[in-house]
Amino acid sequence: MKYIEIEQKFAVPDAEALRTALAARHAKPGTATRQVDTYYNAPHRDFLAPAAISEWLRIRRQDGGDASLNFKRWHPIDADVKTHADEYETPVTDPEAVRLTLEALDFTVIAEVDKTREEWHLDGDVPTVVAIDTIDGLGTFAEFEFKGEAESPGDAIDQLTSLIESLKVPLGDRINLGYPHLILGREK
Repeated sequence: MKYIEIEQKFAVPDAEALRTALAARHAKPGTATRQVDTYYNAPHRDFLAPAAISEWLRIRRQDGGDASLNFKRWHPIDADVKTHADEYETPVTDPEAVRLTLEALDFTVIAEVDKTREEWHLDGDVPTVVAIDTIDGLGTFAEFEFKGEAESPGDAIDQLTSLIESLKVPLGDRINLGYPHLILGREK
């Protein structure tokens, strides 16, 4: 589902148990990398104004010099709990130039998320990327992102939920917020 993100996030009380379950499913582990995500607010539309935040603009820088620009708009827009997002992401070769461009256009930094991410790629009936994220001061989380084919966002959510349940790993609370929400202390 190009340009649509289906993701479920959980607190992770035991990351090693999750790694073991993923390895048992022949998931392919990637190398842990540091990612620094800088989130921006727009001058023409305040992303923080709605009671439930539905939009983010982000520059990501990671180890090795890779960088990307990303915009997400979650749906349903007015709902407290979002089910999926429009996601537009592209690599950037000069993140400093992008930062300066946003600054010149009066975009303002609202949050920075500095994390270590370990990605596992799970192929099969429900292709999924599982990111195990460790964020200083917040804890460890797992993001399960659907990468397969689906008839609709609802179908993708059902497939992803079934996959997560089939891992039979004790996960913590489901987190229906982005990391910037948590850093900003927002509950929606």
